[in-house]
Amino acid sequence: MTTMGATSVSDSAQEQGRPTRVLLVDDDALVRAGLRMILSSADDIEVVGEAENGAQAVEGVAAHRPDIVLMDVRMPVMDGLSAAKAITDRPQAPSVVMLTTFDLDEYVFQALQAGATGFLLKDTPPRELVSAVRVVAAGEAMLSPTVTRRLVGHYAADAVNPRRREATERLQTLTDREREVLGAVGRGLSNAEIGRELFMSEATVKTHVSRLLTKLGAHNRVQVAIVAHDAGLLDA
Repeated sequence: MTTMGATSVSDSAQEQGRPTRVLLVDDDALVRAGLRMILSSADDIEVVGEAENGAQAVEGVAAHRPDIVLMDVRMPVMDGLSAAKAITDRPQAPSVVMLTTFDLDEYVFQALQAGATGFLLKDTPPRELVSAVRVVAAGEAMLSPTVTRRLVGHYAADAVNPRRREATERLQTLTDREREVLGAVGRGLSNAEIGRELFMSEATVKTHVSRLLTKLGAHNRVQVAIVAHDAGLLDA
C-alpha cells in the first residue's frame, strides 16, 4: 500500500537500495523484543527505534524517520488510533501498520480510516511478518482480498445509505479508467494483478492509483477500497 501521493518514504528506501527502517511501538517490552528479533534477522530491514505508547511513537517518527511504524492499537498515554492519525498527517509520513490480537478488532477499521496502511496479528508467523514489512515497503496492498472484504463489509454495513451518497459524490471527478482501477483496488488486487486484468503496465497502474489517492483524499489503498465499497462498486 502507498501513502498519499506518487512517492512515499518507503518507495525511497527501495529506490536508494537501503534497508527499510522500522519503528516498533507496543507497551509490552516482550512483544517489542520479539518483533525486533524477527525483523532484525532480515538483511533488508532495520529496526531504528522503539516506543511504548503513541506519544513516544510520534516523537520517534520525528527522531528516527522510519519508513514503517508497527504499532499496537491499545496503549496508555496515547492509543494507536490517535497516534496513527498524528503520524499520517505529517508530510512525507511513514506507513503505519497496526498490531492487534484479533483479526476483526473493532479499533482496526477506525485505524485504517485514520490513515493506517493495514494491520498484522501479533501471532503472525515470523516469515510472514518479514514478508508483510517488505510488501508495505514496496508500496503494494498489504491486506489480502479476503481480509479487505471482511473488514470493509463488516464495519460499513451500519451506514450504507449516507456513506453511499457521499462516496458516489466523491467518484464524480474520476475518469472511466480510474473507476475501473478503483474497483480493482477495492477487490484487493495488487498493481501487477490490476495490470493483467485491465491490460496496463504496472507503471500505468501506479499512476492511476496515485491519482485516486489524490482525488479521493485518501492516505492509502485501504481507504480507497472503502470508498469503492461504499459507492457500491463491489456489489456485483
